[in-house]
Amino acid sequence: MDEFDIETVADPDLDDPVLVEGLPGVGHVGKLAAEHLLEELESELVRRVYSTHFPPQVSIDEGQAQLACAEFHAVTPDEGQDLLVLSGDHQAQDNEGHYGLTDTFLDIADDFGVQRVFALGGVPTGELIEEYDVLGATTTEDFKETLEDAGVAFREDEPAGGIVGVSGLLLGLSKRRDVPASCLMGETSGYLVDPKSAQAVLEILQEVIGFEVDYSSLEDRADEMEEVVRKIQEMEQQNSPSPADEDLRYIG
Repeated sequence: MDEFDIETVADPDLDDPVLVEGLPGVGHVGKLAAEHLLEELESELVRRVYSTHFPPQVSIDEGQAQLACAEFHAVTPDEGQDLLVLSGDHQAQDNEGHYGLTDTFLDIADDFGVQRVFALGGVPTGELIEEYDVLGATTTEDFKETLEDAGVAFREDEPAGGIVGVSGLLLGLSKRRDVPASCLMGETSGYLVDPKSAQAVLEILQEVIGFEVDYSSLEDRADEMEEVVRKIQEMEQQNSPSPADEDLRYIG
């Protein structure tokens, strides 16, 4: 197998598509968002990308094995622009792989005529939150203004340490190709899979691109995660010392 191997599955004609990337990351925010788009909107698998930089494993679905890969789906919503959605279960295991895979992804996007790139992900807060802001980073001032109008927050020096992995490289390498790109990052604790953050990111994307999508299944998953959080908080409270115990220790 080649270092980066592209399998062509279908070749549909897309009308002025935008690339939407949602690979695994903090809180699985981008992955959840991309998967929700594919579940809710009519989509067609068009490309698989295999690489020796992915983990050496296969996934199993009802006994059928599938070599680790990333997938592109063409999405043609009733409203808004066509989408080319990049999803998968893995990122590269090394720096060379990240660069090579991102270049390969952008080559595929170019083949479909993509003129704008959206990377989706999460930015960790380190604590549980109630209100989910979406932070942004872009390669052009025009793109920044568009996202600000949609409610995206641009904060100085955030996210701290920059954006790593495919999401970050999509911005850097797209800029070198003169393709406008942005990263939409939903705030998340970073501790758990976060459907609420994924929904916040999708709502911004929906505002910018114009598609219509139902969020019921994401909201159901969010309710399940809130129940998990509630149980964790109860366990923490049960294991924490009472004020009386703390007073006694202080006196002693």
